[in-house]
Amino acid sequence: MNTTISNSTLSASIKHSGAELFSLKDNQNKEYIWEGNPDFWGKHSPILFPIVGTLKNNKYTISGTEYELPRHGFARDMEFELINKTDNSAVFSLKSDLETLKKYPFEFELQLIYTLEESSLNIEYKVINKADGKMPFSIGAHPAIALPEIFEDYAFEFEKEETLKYYLLENDLISNKTKVLETNDNLMPLTYKLFENDALIFKTLKSKSLTILENSKPYIKVDFEDFPSLGLWTKEQAPFICIEPWLGYSDTDENSGDLFEKEGILVLDENQTFDSKFTITIL
Repeated sequence: MNTTISNSTLSASIKHSGAELFSLKDNQNKEYIWEGNPDFWGKHSPILFPIVGTLKNNKYTISGTEYELPRHGFARDMEFELINKTDNSAVFSLKSDLETLKKYPFEFELQLIYTLEESSLNIEYKVINKADGKMPFSIGAHPAIALPEIFEDYAFEFEKEETLKYYLLENDLISNKTKVLETNDNLMPLTYKLFENDALIFKTLKSKSLTILENSKPYIKVDFEDFPSLGLWTKEQAPFICIEPWLGYSDTDENSGDLFEKEGILVLDENQTFDSKFTITIL
C-alpha cells in the first residue's frame, strides 16, 4: 500500500513497507526522488533503525547474549501502520513484536512523520522506549535524490567553511583511515571517483545543511540540524546522490560487540521518547 500527501507546491508518496518515501514531485510533476531502478539500487529513501551501517560480523551482545542484525537494521523491510493522515501529513508506526525481539530485545515504537510545508518536506523520526530499562539504538536517513542531468553538472554547497574529513570504509566497517575533501568557497563538485571506495562518512560536521547545485544553480537543500553525522553515497554511473543524516554509524574493528558501548550509539531511558527531524527543500 502507498499513501500520498500534497499541498499547493508538492506531493509526496510513501510506501507502507518501510514507511519509505518513494516520490517527491513539484506542481509541474517533476520528480526529485530516485526511481529505485534495481540495476543500480532498488530503494528510494529507507529508514535505518535500530542500527546505522554494519556491525562487526553482523553481531552484537546485550548482557552477554549474542544477537544478529543486518546492515542498517530491519525497520526498512517491515510493514508500517498508517496511524494518522491529513492532506499534507502522514504518520506511520512500527511496533516491536515477537520477530523483532529475536533480533533486538527491546520493546519500542518507531514513528515516521511526513509533513509538507510550502516547498519543503519535513521527515520526523520518533523513537519510543517501551522496554523495561534503557534502550540503545541508532537511527538514520538514506534519501536518494534524482539527478536528471550529467552527474558532473552537480556540486555540493556546504553551509559552513570547514575541514571535510571523512572516514574510509573497509569491509563495510569504519577504518582509522581518513581523507580530507578539498572545497572552494564551500563547494564540492560531484564526480563518481569520489565514491570509488563506497560512501563518504563524516562523523562530525559544522554544517547542518547541504545544498545540491545543478549547473551552479540551487536545486535541492537538505537540513539536518538534529544529526551530528552524515553519509554521502552513490554508485558508479547511477543518476542519484544520497544525502544521509545519521545518529550513529558502522562499527570499527576494535568494537567490543556490546551495543551499549558502540561508538555513536544513543541510549534512551525507560518510557522516554526521542525526536529528530530533517528537511528536504525544493529550490
